[in-house]
Parts: sequence; structure tokens; C-alpha cells
Amino acid sequence: MNDMSETEQEMSGSRRKIVLRPTAPIVPAGNIAGSSLMFVISIMSFLACLTLGAVIMVQDTASSWQSQISREITIQIKPEPGMDLEAELIKARDIALTFTGAMDATIVDTAATARLLEPWLGEGLDLDELPVPRLVIVTIDEATPPDFAGMRKALDESVQNVFLDDHRTWVDRLVAMANTTVIIGLCVLALVFMATILTVVFATRGALSGNHHIVEVLHFVGAEASFVASKFQRHFFLIALKGALAGGITAALTFAIASFWASHSLATPESDQATALFGGFSMGAGGYIGALAIVVITAVLTALTTRITVIRTIMEIDLVRSDPTLSI
Repeated sequence: MNDMSETEQEMSGSRRKIVLRPTAPIVPAGNIAGSSLMFVISIMSFLACLTLGAVIMVQDTASSWQSQISREITIQIKPEPGMDLEAELIKARDIALTFTGAMDATIVDTAATARLLEPWLGEGLDLDELPVPRLVIVTIDEATPPDFAGMRKALDESVQNVFLDDHRTWVDRLVAMANTTVIIGLCVLALVFMATILTVVFATRGALSGNHHIVEVLHFVGAEASFVASKFQRHFFLIALKGALAGGITAALTFAIASFWASHSLATPESDQATALFGGFSMGAGGYIGALAIVVITAVLTALTTRITVIRTIMEIDLVRSDPTLSI
């Protein structure tokens, strides 16, 4: 009577709970390949953000130069024996102010002219001993500039040894330099993204090679290619996001340190030269938004590249299965 019948034993066994062991991920969460890929992507992101920041700084500086140059034109008068230079300067100033768009005109006195020449000719310069041209600086309205051809003709007819410089040559060169810088920066960004994509392709194929038997078994028992691809896609997306964030933050800190150095190293030759070329080493809000966009684009490109690579690899597995003479 103490012994249970065979039927009761079967019923008791059916009541036992089935305990499922947690399944391991298809792609290990942390491995040497993933760490290396994260490091490479962080370097790529750092370089891309640096390139973007440099392009923005140079373009802003060129725009500032262009605006400053476009606001003024220069009238030069070369002295000669017997010329009343001061009278010619006043005449040139008055003629310039008669044109619409000329807002103000200032004669650069001898003391200011000597200070302009001090870096090349030294202090204590006597301008009466040298045929140094005198200048009239004319401030113009950028929105409605004066008729430069008409002003040049009027000056030539009334003033001796006069030359009007409207700085158009310098403006054109600055615009060309800014455009060239933008093009070079975009090319560098494109190369960085291409290198990132190729790196992700090799890393994904390496991960597939290490887990080839698992992927093949899952696929043969009915797992769709999109399911397997989603696992790899999520894995490499997280790796790329972490690496790109690290590179972007490092680039932002680099610009912040450079800006701090520039603001605390004023009035030094090194700082003056760097500020003249790159401004205050500040990317502005647009630069940081662009860096964030690079981080997002890098992560998304990595995810898409991984998905495409996994699906193509599974298609190759199907092809080999249908034709054993082929090899992956």
C-alpha cells in the first residue's frame, strides 16, 4: 500500500517544474575583439570630431577676417618732392565721403604710420626721410558698398599718386581658403567613416567565424537571419556607441583645454599666432552638436554595417548548404 502505482508515479513526475538554464548570448558581451574594436572606433571618432572642430574654427576665423576686411577700404598716397601731402590726403578723404556707402574716412597720421612700420623698420622712424605712403581708411557699409570704380576714377582725376585698395583680392583668397578647408575636412570625415565601416566588417566577420557553428545551428533549426543579425547588431551598436562617446568626449576636452590655454596666454607671440589662425579655439554650440552627430552616425553606421554583414554571411551559409562544392 505504501508503494505508489505506476500511474501515480507518472502523474507525480508530470507535476515537476521544468527549470530552464539561462541561455548564453550568441556574441560574448566582453571579449578581446570587442575591446579592440571599441578602441579603434574611439580613435576614429576622436579624429572625426577634431577634423570637424578644426574646419568650424578655420571657417569662423575666415568669416571674421572677411567681415573685417569688407568693412574698410584703403586709399594710399605716395609722397613726392613738392607735393603738399596733407592737402592731398584731405582731398582724398573728402572725395571718398561724397560716395553713397562711404560711412566714415580717417587719415592715418604720421605717428600711427610709424607704429605700423615699427616691426620692420624699428622705433624712432622719421617718415620725412623715407617715401612712405600715407593712408586714408574709409569705413563702408557692407550692405550697400560704394561704387569702387567710380571712386577710383574720381580719385585718379583729382589726387596725385593715389591708389585705391578695396581688398577684393584678399577677400577672394579668404573665401577660396575657407571653401578648400571645408572640402578637405569633408574628405577626411568620409575617409574616417569608410575606415570605421571596414573595421566593423572585419570585426563582425571575426565574431561570426568564432561563433560560426552556433549561428549555423540556430539558422538550421529555424532562426531567421534577421533574428541572428539583430543579436550581432545590438552587440556592435553598444560597442560603437561607447567607443564613439569616448572619442567625442576626448575631442571636446581637447578643445576646452586649448581654449583655456588661449584665454590664459594672451599677449604672447605663440598665443597671438594661434589666435590669428584659429580664433579662440572655441567650436561653439554648432561644433559640439556636430560632434554629437558624429557619435550617433558612427554608432548607427556600425549597427547597419553589422546587420548587412551578418545577413550576407548567412546567405553564404545557405549557398554552401545547397551546393557543398562551394566554400565560404
